Amino acid sequence: MVRMLNWLVIGIGDITTKRVIPAILAEERSRLAGIVTRDPAKAARYEVKAYTDLREALKTEEIDAVYVASPVYLHAPQTLESLRAGKHVLSEKPTAMSYAEARSMVEAAEAAGKTLGVAYYRRTYPKLQRARELLKEGVIGQPLLAYITSHDGLPGEDGARTWLTDPAMAGGGPLYDVGSHRIDVLNFLFGEPQRVTAQLSNTVHALEVEDSATVMIEYPSKVRGIVDVRWNSRVKRDEFRIVGTDGEMELTPLNGPELVYPGGREILPPHANLHFPCIRNFVDAVLDGAPLLSSGASALWTDWVTRQAVASAAK
Repeated sequence: MVRMLNWLVIGIGDITTKRVIPAILAEERSRLAGIVTRDPAKAARYEVKAYTDLREALKTEEIDAVYVASPVYLHAPQTLESLRAGKHVLSEKPTAMSYAEARSMVEAAEAAGKTLGVAYYRRTYPKLQRARELLKEGVIGQPLLAYITSHDGLPGEDGARTWLTDPAMAGGGPLYDVGSHRIDVLNFLFGEPQRVTAQLSNTVHALEVEDSATVMIEYPSKVRGIVDVRWNSRVKRDEFRIVGTDGEMELTPLNGPELVYPGGREILPPHANLHFPCIRNFVDAVLDGAPLLSSGASALWTDWVTRQAVASAAK
């Protein structure tokens, strides 16, 4: 008999309807068991039980795992409640509003003996998996500098996801939103960060959150990572390159398939549904004990960098 993981999904928005729920429906050992939403009508097409109250939903014994896809300020309380109810949790990024909240989530998972993952799905990219192998092989010598960007216009101008510019709901601006993904990419490739300096500013938009952030991270191997994220550019950028003593690795655009390095060029596209490999890895971790690519513990380092960056910028 095939063991299954029964999922409860919190939230019916772009991420869940376009990626998370389709991934759960496509994953062979997953079953969508329920949806938590303020508007049950939105969940009707999935033909599963819709709940307006998380506590009520967590009383359902058949539910094994919860996908938290609410705004950032709800990640910690909903994750903690789910873990204490005996459920495994996979949360959207960033992990929480603060490092302290994120740490409390990791500690709660350990206390409950449950799996906590954070959906930093870029760790599943074949291109990044291959890049990590090549770096270990020394294809560019000693890595010295990693430069990664995400530039775009202001979110919410189309009326969607306007909560991203509310610090009470999102924690911060592009540093928290798109920056967290890129910080996690650097942590995935280079390990636990050691030192952080940063500048946050409102260069174009007078928002309650920053419209741009530049972060410099130093790793134990002495490689320096520069993360530059912006909501104030009319020119979209998704750059990523790594400079070493003996060459350069080009991964621009980060979300594209191409990987170029001294003596080689490979085309390694991500899955058509970016969340599918993340869901599958989580299922394998829960049911088979497989290594979790993006755990609460690994994601905690991104929250640590964010905390250090905000403190550095405030000096």
